[in-house]
Amino acid sequence: MSEEGYRLKATGDRGMTLRARYVFPIAGPPIADAVVKIAGTRIVAVGQWPASAAAMGGDAVDLGSAAVLPGLVNAHTHLEFSDLAAPLGRAGMAFPDWIRAVVAHRRGRTDADRRAAVQRGLDESSRAGVTALGEIATVGWPEHFFFGESKHANQPTTTVFLELLGLSTERTVASLTAAAEHLRHPDSVGLSPHAPYTVRPELVAQAAAMSRSARIPLAMHLAESPEEMQLLGAGDGPLYDLLSEFGVWDPTAIPRGGRPLDYLRLLAEADRALVIHGTYLDDAEIAFLAAHADRMAVVYCPRTHAYFPHAPYPLAKLLTAGVTVALGTDSRASNPDLNLFEELRFAAAHHAIAPDQLVALATLGGAKALGRDHELGTIAPGKSANLTVMRLPNDEADPYELLFDPHSAAVATIRGGQLTRFTAGSS
Repeated sequence: MSEEGYRLKATGDRGMTLRARYVFPIAGPPIADAVVKIAGTRIVAVGQWPASAAAMGGDAVDLGSAAVLPGLVNAHTHLEFSDLAAPLGRAGMAFPDWIRAVVAHRRGRTDADRRAAVQRGLDESSRAGVTALGEIATVGWPEHFFFGESKHANQPTTTVFLELLGLSTERTVASLTAAAEHLRHPDSVGLSPHAPYTVRPELVAQAAAMSRSARIPLAMHLAESPEEMQLLGAGDGPLYDLLSEFGVWDPTAIPRGGRPLDYLRLLAEADRALVIHGTYLDDAEIAFLAAHADRMAVVYCPRTHAYFPHAPYPLAKLLTAGVTVALGTDSRASNPDLNLFEELRFAAAHHAIAPDQLVALATLGGAKALGRDHELGTIAPGKSANLTVMRLPNDEADPYELLFDPHSAAVATIRGGQLTRFTAGSS
């Protein structure tokens, strides 16, 4: 990462005060000519300059024409693909054909390739202003990046969801054994029964029980494609052909006449659950998620969704119903980059959603999805000082217009009491 300026350690009562053109608290409207005071690793005050200047005190850092937001939360990634220069396959391809491309790509990689890709993804995420991630990790994935002494102090705080696969009973047992081992890590962990077409319902139920016992989140790809819906309902179609081709189809694994609601009921038994994608949820399933909005969330990945020939994404319906919605980039296997704010801009261009609601998806929504809204997601006294600084144009305009302007870009993050400036777009 190319960095300019400095890191400023906030210590003791002196702390650090950030002054910016706007602060976006999320829990309230933007504050113009605002300051945020940090002491140690916590926010201690938020207000307007100069009325609250005396109360703020500390070492002032004037960020100029910039916005301070809660740290961006990318609720769904697969960092192992972060070395790809372009998405796999082609835009508009059928989802099962894309899975074939993913499997072929994985087979041609070494452990060193995967480690380098994960590191690149972490660096790219940091440069994009992301301070927290929900990462799906496969068995054998380089966990040292997130656990133990190798963990870098300035990388995004990451909840590592171990991907679980198991259509056969034998594979299910092996996955649950790996899950139990994964939960031995003391840091932020989760489990991810992959999708209805790769796991038996019993595996989802067992993972939910482990989640509840260990108080960790689950993440599951669900209602993602029409091919998945066909397989659940009729037990046939392109995904049946794909699984048969791979030699993993088990006719006892997926009950005929199934629907996403069957899996939502299993996920609702977890301590917390993230439904990844959720494009084809029906009204009853959306109502179910709304009724469990305190512990269940849907993660929308706008540009990945647009890469496939899917139905329009029901974002307005989800939000109107009261579903907790978070934002993710998914991976570079289906997305040109890991810039979460570009997901926001894309969503703004394709959905008639108020800008304050959209920004909340990438901050408070992600924090809620990961069960971390007690410390992340809003700017308020007592919250962790995990912040993102966006450079704004010098134009006179509504604060949200400035924030969504194509020339706005992340230029700094604050994590653990440290301000790290970097050049937008650097590598």
